[in-house]
Amino acid sequence: MRLLLTALLCLLPWPVLPAPPPAPMLATAYREGVPVSAFLVSEKLDGVRARWDGRALWTRGGQRIATPAVFTRNWPAVPLDGELWIARGRFDEVSALVRRVATDPRAWRNVRFMAFDLPTCPRPFADRVVRMRALVSAAGNAHLAMIPQQRFDTVAALDAELARVVAAGGEGLMLHRRNAFYRAGRSEDLLKYKTHEDAEAQVVAHLPGKGKYQGMMGALQVRTPEGRSFRIGTGFTDAQRAAPPPPGAWVTYRYNGFTSKGLPRFARFVRVRDDMPPPDAKR
Repeated sequence: MRLLLTALLCLLPWPVLPAPPPAPMLATAYREGVPVSAFLVSEKLDGVRARWDGRALWTRGGQRIATPAVFTRNWPAVPLDGELWIARGRFDEVSALVRRVATDPRAWRNVRFMAFDLPTCPRPFADRVVRMRALVSAAGNAHLAMIPQQRFDTVAALDAELARVVAAGGEGLMLHRRNAFYRAGRSEDLLKYKTHEDAEAQVVAHLPGKGKYQGMMGALQVRTPEGRSFRIGTGFTDAQRAAPPPPGAWVTYRYNGFTSKGLPRFARFVRVRDDMPPPDAKR
């Protein structure tokens, strides 16, 4: 009866959202003491977050994504929140495709939209998962899939899953409270669980390299959205040092806590952010 009611509620006419879709639900960091069994857990994919409005795909920042017609054929006419993804470690390929204006079906053949939520379905997350699974199955399109959701009863089991994902090249886990309703903005009903933290900063200047990096960029001088300045000197390939992101560009970096001065500890470069979200707007 509960599943029937869920299906009926989620089948009610949903509005086709205007362009671009409204603000998404955003994650906060995991903290000790969280009741693990109250959440459904999925892998945090290293892809490009996107939103389907029932007719087209949009980036988190509100840019229309050009895709081949076959890519979204038979997708449901309801909003979906998800991640454009190929495989672990292939973020740059997806990011490059999203930036293109022309659509080449061959270039998109390995990309999937991994759905993880239904923004306008007025039911708790556990019910939305049931409905999402049915919608993806009914579409019958290999480019539309669903991020697997699991339940763990203990922190030890959650840690074991995190270790497995990281060992396989993954980023970490996402925890979504089973009884939570979808709401835009930062929420403790959606948690990130990773072995490191990441954030964004804006490039201010290039600092010259020394030794084997003579004639190349040695480090980036960057500034956080809060105005704190620091350097990022590791994580770059030689090609990135030869052609570093220009001043004004936004980059993602990883770090392990903060120094006594409040600066990121062991900051290392991850990637250029081609679509920098508004302040406090990252999954």
